[in-house]
Amino acid sequence: MTHSPDDRGAELLELFFETSQELLQALNEGALELEKHPGDEEIVRSVRRTVHTLKGDSAACGLRELSELAHILEDALAMAGAAADAALGEIALAAADAFSDLIAAYRHGLAMPQTGKLEERIRQITALPGAGTAKPRGDKHAARVETAWTDAERIVIAEAQSRRLDIYHVVATIDPQCAMPIAARHLLQNAVAGSGTVLAAWPEASSPAASRQVEFVVTSIETPEAIATRCRIPTIASEIQVTRFTFNDAGTETTSSSDARKNASVAATDADTPETPARTKPSPEISAATTAENVLRVEAGRIDAVLNLVGELIIGKSMLQQALSEFAQQHPKDPLRGRFADAMSFQARVLNDLQRSVMKIRMVPVDHLFRRFPRIVHDVARQCNRNVELSVSGQDTDLDKGILDSLAEPLTHLVRNAVSHGIETPEERRSLGKPAHGTIRLNAHHQGNQVVVEISDDGRGMALDKIRQKAIQLGLVSVDEAARLNEAETLDMIFRPGFSTAERVTEVSGRGVGMDVVQSVLKRLKATISVETRPAQGTTFRLKLPLTLAIIKALLFWVEQRLYAIPLNAVVEIARAHEADVHQVDNYEVLQLRNQVLPLVRLGRPAPPEGERGRQKLFVLVITVSERKFGLIVNGLDGEEELVIKALDDQTFDTDMVSGASILGDGRVVLILNLPAVVEHFAKARPEESGTAGSGLLLTSGERTGLSMSAAGGRA
Repeated sequence: MTHSPDDRGAELLELFFETSQELLQALNEGALELEKHPGDEEIVRSVRRTVHTLKGDSAACGLRELSELAHILEDALAMAGAAADAALGEIALAAADAFSDLIAAYRHGLAMPQTGKLEERIRQITALPGAGTAKPRGDKHAARVETAWTDAERIVIAEAQSRRLDIYHVVATIDPQCAMPIAARHLLQNAVAGSGTVLAAWPEASSPAASRQVEFVVTSIETPEAIATRCRIPTIASEIQVTRFTFNDAGTETTSSSDARKNASVAATDADTPETPARTKPSPEISAATTAENVLRVEAGRIDAVLNLVGELIIGKSMLQQALSEFAQQHPKDPLRGRFADAMSFQARVLNDLQRSVMKIRMVPVDHLFRRFPRIVHDVARQCNRNVELSVSGQDTDLDKGILDSLAEPLTHLVRNAVSHGIETPEERRSLGKPAHGTIRLNAHHQGNQVVVEISDDGRGMALDKIRQKAIQLGLVSVDEAARLNEAETLDMIFRPGFSTAERVTEVSGRGVGMDVVQSVLKRLKATISVETRPAQGTTFRLKLPLTLAIIKALLFWVEQRLYAIPLNAVVEIARAHEADVHQVDNYEVLQLRNQVLPLVRLGRPAPPEGERGRQKLFVLVITVSERKFGLIVNGLDGEEELVIKALDDQTFDTDMVSGASILGDGRVVLILNLPAVVEHFAKARPEESGTAGSGLLLTSGERTGLSMSAAGGRA
């Protein structure tokens, strides 16, 4: 089956839109480095390579405005070289924004943004004193800025190196009196091709630089003198240089300096013999480019479909195990029992491997998210007149891509707030004996079946009194209630809609929109957030996220003949107690467990009056939510199970205390509790309003409708 040109063009465009985001990220990172280290030729070359790739890819897709702007920036970077200053980094950042706007306009069919002012700023770079006179690397006789070969060319060159072919770098200066420089370029390329295979050519024929000098990388069995002789075309080439070509460890080309007209013995130099390790060892950059050929881009939706099928297989496995158990009970001596058990064991092992493999496909390093924050910190710090450094660790920690994408917005709010609210101005910091620059740290690490992401700063910290006063002013609490708030309850106020302690509204903060978004997104992800703050020392936000939202290990238990489940990683221990061991403090039920007072959440019927409590046994599930321990009182346990979470829509379910449902092997439906929501509901409940101390939480709430769905899973 063949595809029409329109189909191929659309596919190429979609691929460009995907890969361009990585290029823009690399451009942002390079521009920030260029601001810190102006004039660093290696950074300039790296930025230029990124812009060159973006230019070529956009030109291949017919995106003229983008390719032209990239072409102007590439020329400016090539001419600036070591003369580059911090202004070039600012312009590169502005160009990254312009590229992003252009790509968005192409993708969504919007009007093209104006780039005239940016183009003028870029052209001013080429007019700076010293621009274009960069100190060349490697060859002291070279009179050019190092060539930025494309990724495709570098891959081809690396392959030729691995085959130990003789590779030469041909640099031809076009005669200034030549009337047809474009035709001259073609004549020179044909001459070089006559001596071997051309692997790379620079610059493009349409580039203004093509009228001054052209370069080729060629594999040939001929001597450098013979290659130079082929290229000596009267009135076309005024000077020819042929040198051995290789890459150094930094991924840039190095040459053994020689003019073929003056020295025909280039190939005899010891440093450039075929046995030289530098020729046979590709640079890390080339190795990464070669490895990239093995990377397959797949839509997340396709992986989700495979993961859903794996979930159905897990349910099928549970059904087979249930059927096998019933068969074993009815036919205990049947010889087929052993064969069935072996087959089930083999299937379970393969299915577990399949599940882990699919889950790993969905897992991506949090570095994909962390990489965007240096630019955000840079921009917000400038707006707020702050001097801020960003420290990142734990970038290799893996997290489900769906969770990672959803985490981008809340994490952005937290980082922006850390810069605008947390870090003081340089003057304030100096007066407090702190360094003028503040530090924001991003860290991620695994903790059991969770990923912990921390955002911390060394700023002013949060003033609890100020938060309480603002809460009273906004009518969130009364004066008496504010006086009774502890530190955790006070800090929880910052997540209320409309809450802000900013003195005035700015572009960055003060509207009271942001922290409530953080809380709502984390609830949707079944994640928790906790805050630690110390005056004049800083604040830390700690997010605890599930590794995945698809399949979990769960503990099943009974409440009032109905089956529920909670994530197994939230359970610290399972304790046994009697009704007589449960006491009341301020109308809340508590249990003394190993010299520790444990608040209890009763999921079933209300507790009997204290005088009527006997020796009835209880199961208490000790859980942790936001670094605090609670005890869930349940009637019985049903064991551990691997559950495939099925989402419940709002029309079917009208409570946030249930995060999803699952189907067991025998067809029973089990509801999976959302522990943060359950504990929050318990904490907000007023004992004096309920009428009965320690009243049951789930079955006495107004959300009985949704919970009754689990009746199908009750005991007969």
